[in-house]
Amino acid sequence: MNGPMFAHGQMRLYLLILLSESPKHGYELIQSIEQRFDGAYVPSAGTVYPRLAKLAEEGLVTKTERGRKTVYAITDAGREEIRQRGDEKDQLEDDIDSSVRMMADSLRDEVHHSMSSLKDDLKSASSHARAQSSFDAGNMRASAASAAIPSAATQRNLRDAQRSLDRFDAGVRIALNAAAERDNLPGDAVRILNDELTRVGGILRAALQ
Repeated sequence: MNGPMFAHGQMRLYLLILLSESPKHGYELIQSIEQRFDGAYVPSAGTVYPRLAKLAEEGLVTKTERGRKTVYAITDAGREEIRQRGDEKDQLEDDIDSSVRMMADSLRDEVHHSMSSLKDDLKSASSHARAQSSFDAGNMRASAASAAIPSAATQRNLRDAQRSLDRFDAGVRIALNAAAERDNLPGDAVRILNDELTRVGGILRAALQ
C-alpha cells in the first residue's frame, strides 16, 4: 500500500467497512484498525477524524453524541458506496492480508537471525576461551597440550546451552507459525520478543567476557 498503510481513498473505504459492521466512536475505529494490522500500524486521530467529518458531511455516516463520545453509524448511502466499490473492497482486504503476512515473515526472519547470533556468540566464546587458555600456558608444554582442548565441563556446558537455544528456537517458531495461521500475531508480542532477545543476548555476552 502507498502512504503509511493505505492508498488514496482506501482509508475512507475502510472506515465505511468497519462502520457497516456496527456503530463505533472514533477511538474504537482506531483500535479496530490497529488490531487488523496486529499493532504494526496505528492511524492518528488527525488521519481518522477529518475523514469521519467528511463522510458525515456527504451523508454517508451519521453522528450521535453519547456523553462525551461521538458515535458514528453508516447510512444507506454509505452502504451503497461500499457496494459500488466492491472490487476495491476485495483488493483492500487482500492488501491488508498480504501486509500482515509480510510482517509475520519478517518477524520469523528476525527471530532466526537473533537465535543464530546467540549461537555464534557461544561458539565465539568457546574459541576465545581455548585461545586464552593456550596463551596463558606460555611455554609450559604440558599445560599447553591440555589447554588446546576445552575441559569436559566446558564442552558439556556448551552442548547444554546449544540444546537450550535449539529448544527455544523450535518452540518459538511453532508458536509464531500457529499465530500467523490464526491471523493473530499482535505487534506487542513481536516487540516483546525482540526486546527480550536483545536483552538476554546482552546479558549472555557480558557473562561470557
